[in-house]
Parts: sequence; C-alpha cells; structure tokens
Amino acid sequence: MVPVAVLPAAAILMGIGYWVDPTGWGANSAVAAFLIKAGSAIIDSMSILFAIGVAYGMSKDKDGAAALAGFVGYTVVTTLLSPGSVAMIQGIDASAVPAAFSKINNQFVGILVGIVSAEIYNRYSNVELHKTLAFFSGKRLIPILTSVAGIVIAAVLLFVWPLVYNGLVSFGESIQGMGAAGAGIYAFFNRLLIPVGLHHALNSVFWFDVAGINDIPNFLSGQGVPGVTGMYQAGFYPVMMFGLPGAALAMYHTAKLKNKERTASLLIAAGFASFFTGVTEPLEFAFMFLAPALYVVHAALAGISVYIAASMHWMSGFGFSAGLVDMVLSARNPLAVNWYMLILQGIAFFGIYYAIFRFAIIKFNLKTPGREDEEEEVSSVKGSAETGELAKQYLKALGGHGNLENIDACITRLRLTLKDSSLANEKTLKALGAMGVVKLGSNNLQVILGPLAEIVAGEMKKIPASEDLSAVKLP
Repeated sequence: MVPVAVLPAAAILMGIGYWVDPTGWGANSAVAAFLIKAGSAIIDSMSILFAIGVAYGMSKDKDGAAALAGFVGYTVVTTLLSPGSVAMIQGIDASAVPAAFSKINNQFVGILVGIVSAEIYNRYSNVELHKTLAFFSGKRLIPILTSVAGIVIAAVLLFVWPLVYNGLVSFGESIQGMGAAGAGIYAFFNRLLIPVGLHHALNSVFWFDVAGINDIPNFLSGQGVPGVTGMYQAGFYPVMMFGLPGAALAMYHTAKLKNKERTASLLIAAGFASFFTGVTEPLEFAFMFLAPALYVVHAALAGISVYIAASMHWMSGFGFSAGLVDMVLSARNPLAVNWYMLILQGIAFFGIYYAIFRFAIIKFNLKTPGREDEEEEVSSVKGSAETGELAKQYLKALGGHGNLENIDACITRLRLTLKDSSLANEKTLKALGAMGVVKLGSNNLQVILGPLAEIVAGEMKKIPASEDLSAVKLP
C-alpha cells in the first residue's frame, strides 16, 4: 500500500491541472502544464515506485536500505530483460524479441522485485562478514545480494515472463472483450477479494499496465478513449459514495434500541470515510463476517453499478479511490464523460442499498452491528483516545510483545504474525474499536482499524519489549 498511497499526489496535481486547462491539457497554460506533467511523472514511474515502496513497506523495520535494494533489483531485472538485452542474450534479431519484453517495466515486476528485496533485507540485514569485508556487513550487504537475486529473477523471467504476460493479456482481453459486462464481472470479484486483501492483485491487471489495460494512468494522463477509459473505475463511485452509506443507514435503523448510540458512532465514521475518501474497509468489515450473504449481495450490487456506468458511458476515474475528493478532482479531466450522471446513479443506489439491506436484515434476522445476541455483544467501552495508550491496549489484547513476531500495517489493517494465535482475544480487540479480525493460516492475523492502523502499528513498535503491561486496562 506504500506505493498506492503516492497516487493521490498525482491525482491532485493532474486534477487541478485539468481544471485550469480542460481543453489544451497544458498547451494553453504554463501553470496547467507544470501540474499535469508533475502528476504524470508519478504515474509514469509507478512500476519503480512499486519496487521501492513494496521493499520498504515489507521490510521488518521500514529501513531505507530495503528501499535502495528494491531500486537496485528493479534496475537489474528490467535492464537485463529489455528488448535490446534479450536480443543479445538469445542471439536473435531485435525484431524477433517477444512483445512481452517491451512491457517489462510494469507494476507486476516492481511488486515481485520489491517482495524479494524485502525478504533479503529481513533475513540478512544483521549478517556480519569477515573483518576483511566488514564494510559490507549488515545493511550494506543487502543491495549486493539483491543485485545477484535480480540476475536470478531475470534468468527465470526470461522464460517465464512471456507465458505470464500472454496469460494476463488473455485474461484481460477476455474481460475487456466483454465490454461493460466484463467491467461488472471484474467489480464483483474486486469486492469478493476484499476480505483476504487480494483485490490489489486483481486491480493491477485492470488499473495498471500489467495486461495493457492501464485504466488509471490512462485516465489521469488524458490518454485514452472518451467514454471507454475509466470503465473499470467509474461505477465504484455510486457504491462508495452512496450505496455503502445507504447500507450503513439501514444497519443503524435495524440496530437494537439500546445499541443505537454505539452503532451510530461506528457507522457514521465508516460511512463518512467511504463517502469522502472512498476507503470502504471499515464499513465493509462491519458486516462482512456478521452477515456474509449480505456481503455477497454488496459485491453483486457493485458489479451491477460498474456495469451500468460502463454501458451508459458515464466515466470518471480516480487516483486513490472513488470518493468525493477524487470525483471533484477528476471532473475536468478530458476523459470524464457525463461524470455527473454517476451522482444520480449514486442517489438511486443509496435507496437500493438501504431497501435491500433493511429488508434482508429484518427478514433473515442478520446479526449486523447493534443486533448481536446478548452473549455476543461487545462492550461499549472503547480503547483509549490517546494512540500511545491505545497501542498498549491492543498489544496486551494480542498477547504482548512476546507473542508478536512481526508488526506491520497497511492503510486500514494491522498485519501481524503471532507465535500463538490463541492468545489474541478477538472480543477484546473489537471492544477496543476494531471493525474486524481476519485470521490467515495459523499464525497470521489482520486487525481492521481503519485509517488509524498505521499509527497504532508505529506506536506498538515503540513500546519496549521489557515494559510491563499488567497495569494496562482493557474493556
């Protein structure tokens, strides 16, 4: 999520640039040209930002040496697999080089190199070499090892990448060839993968240049087909800005009377985040495990919304997510076709979500927030408002420092590796304010906190392992 967090900067710069000069795209205004070109500099460098950002974000202590290693590894791999290098290595004419290698500078390769670089850093950043090589001990060793790993990766991709590329292109083309229906299918699976966090892998195929679709960069740069470019983005606006808040209102209205105040505090905050920024996880995790069938309905509605927007050619894009901020910034983009119709569609989806959620919750007695059985109800006591103290509460609820092998976070989740997952008290975590808890395998745990996740993770890392948490009060 580190490189993804850079996209709002590009969206803001280019969005303002298009507002200043909506017809010339910088040709009629020096100010617009500066802004649009500054934003496109970020968009055009997304693959290398993924290599650096993933390496940094997945390193155990977020060290710059890991980021440097990601850059080194990416440079080695992409240079060795450039069309000219492939022609030399294979002893063939440049015109005979597979088309896959002309697309080697992509986010898929950036993510792959970033992951490998982070793993090398995490394993070998504390290695001490012989005295004669002492200068290259520890973190200085990582870029060297990564460059060697880059050679190995390039050797493997020399044979594997054309197969992977052709497979991705075929998958993308099969969906792309289905037009609006394909966009709807993509959106349905995009939502279904949210619980395990794998929606980003699917997004890379349609939003970036992994399979030649490149929907986000093409939209932001204004280099696409009006009424077509943005079809994998536009239909999310009615869902995130209107549909999910409508679902939140339905869940509030159907909550038990004594739980309405507690439920309102959760749903108002989550609904506002969804409407204003397009961050939907706090709201989705509020009901996806309590009422999974309802979440499948939500995924289906998202698919229908994207299908409608694509078929009607109501287009708008985003740099981060489909919230109000991105809608305003993209409104003057030359590829934003009839974007205001997404608002009307959104108003309709607000009513649809509200009606369906309210009917299903009452008809099937679904245990959405505020409707838990007495023995399942979570304490109304929340965690501390002070993040340092809140971090201690979460740490204690997870079994203390001794039970945590790794602490990490993305935009909305604590990503943890535990020695003994049975020591993590899920009920207490939710009482502290967590919207959900996801168990991945026997030792990996994700705690959904919303935008506070990265701050809490940082505070947890600052707590000394020797600190006594016995005095920390839990709900």
